[in-house]
Amino acid sequence: MSEPGALLDELVALREAVAMEAAAALADWQPGITRAAFTPSAANLAAYLALRRHDLGALQDELSFWGLSSLGRSEGHVLESLDAVIAAVAAIAGQPLPAGISRPDRRAWQHGEIILRENKRLLFGADPHGPKTRVMVTLPTEAATDPGLVPALIAAGTDCFRINCAHDDPTIWSAMIRHVRAAAESSRHCPVLMDIAGPKIRIDALFDEHMPRLAVDDRFALTGGNPPPADIGIPSVACQAPGVVGALVTGAQVWFDDGKLGAVVERCAPWGAVLRITIARDKGVRLKRKKGLNFPDTDVMLPALTPKDLADLDFVASNADMVGFSFVQTAEDVHWLQRELAARRGAAAPLPVVLKIETRRAVENLPRLIVAAAGRQPLAVMIARGDLALHLGFKRLSEVQEEILWLCEAAHVPAIWATQVLEQLVRKGLPTRAETTDAAMGQRAECVMLNKGPHLVEGVSFLDDVLRRMDRHQRKKSARLAPLRAWTAMRPARR
Repeated sequence: MSEPGALLDELVALREAVAMEAAAALADWQPGITRAAFTPSAANLAAYLALRRHDLGALQDELSFWGLSSLGRSEGHVLESLDAVIAAVAAIAGQPLPAGISRPDRRAWQHGEIILRENKRLLFGADPHGPKTRVMVTLPTEAATDPGLVPALIAAGTDCFRINCAHDDPTIWSAMIRHVRAAAESSRHCPVLMDIAGPKIRIDALFDEHMPRLAVDDRFALTGGNPPPADIGIPSVACQAPGVVGALVTGAQVWFDDGKLGAVVERCAPWGAVLRITIARDKGVRLKRKKGLNFPDTDVMLPALTPKDLADLDFVASNADMVGFSFVQTAEDVHWLQRELAARRGAAAPLPVVLKIETRRAVENLPRLIVAAAGRQPLAVMIARGDLALHLGFKRLSEVQEEILWLCEAAHVPAIWATQVLEQLVRKGLPTRAETTDAAMGQRAECVMLNKGPHLVEGVSFLDDVLRRMDRHQRKKSARLAPLRAWTAMRPARR
């Protein structure tokens, strides 16, 4: 173990390196930040990225040995955490504080947490009696015609609502929003998120009158729109993305229908590609029109906003409380959406944006996406784990979802834990053990999203209960040492 003096020198050198790297990153970002309230958060994000470029494992062990913070919970206040640890080590070493470093006061220490809490309230609404993590619900079509559904969802614990613009139309969306606003008048404001659909690639045509079930090792053809040769001899489908199909190479993965079927490119041809199925259910999978496709190994660069998205923004810009940006990948995508919203909203305040992180490129660009968006308007980040799992692989997703939570906390940006949360409960009325644990893990985000299903009200009530329980035990990465109810008293052992 290091002596306190040597440990102090190491910490001071680390702090200087982090501050210098962070200042350079912030200077690079600063021209794009027009929202002054985000500047402290951008500075902390830059410091966090600088800190995490260093391997801190050995240093953490040293700090823990001396009974000090190991910096493992420093996301929201990076430099303040370093200063506090340096001050403690200096006291142990009996040395004065290095020049330019002082122990942070409580206000500075809590500043990031206060910003994040206010951003959560701004985007997801205030709920003084609910759990700290907000609950978002995707509205089904029947919410437009059933005036009792929204009040029931609010009573069960819903804080905000989502409308998926990939479904329904402005008439139905208007009815949904009317019911939300009417329910809010009798209870509290519940913000409405409207997700624009984005450039989702789907199966547009089936070239077989009776598409068979496809199993592992079966082959089929994928084209960019036109039929394959008549003598191809295998089932064939098309998607209206000839540029993507033309970019496929041998060995590239392709996923269908949210991961229900996985395939690999076996052969490329001028008309498309032959794929061999590598993953499918035992009984096989029958491909259908409108089912989605994912190309995790192919550099897919489609326009971030489709003609449908631009048309939908006419409604969204004047009716939603926030807009969800699907399949965003670059800062230029964010700037495009900002221009379109500004053109529709005129002098009105910028509409908050929710960036849906769904692709490998979006993960790689996440710091710049956050700065581009939050530098101009309130922001949240949705961890869209369905598409993300297909683009990254399930094993990599298990760590990336954590890394996104950490990065959002460093930027003081609310995170939404989404995709298949309590899916079996919402759809069939009975939760699985795995999804109950997943829902509990969602407590570390600022919001958890449930999708639609026949048992949606039950799902909201169940999630609300789980989140309240977890509030006693967890805050972000920190364990809260509330009394353990299972062993509150030492009872005689049962014989």
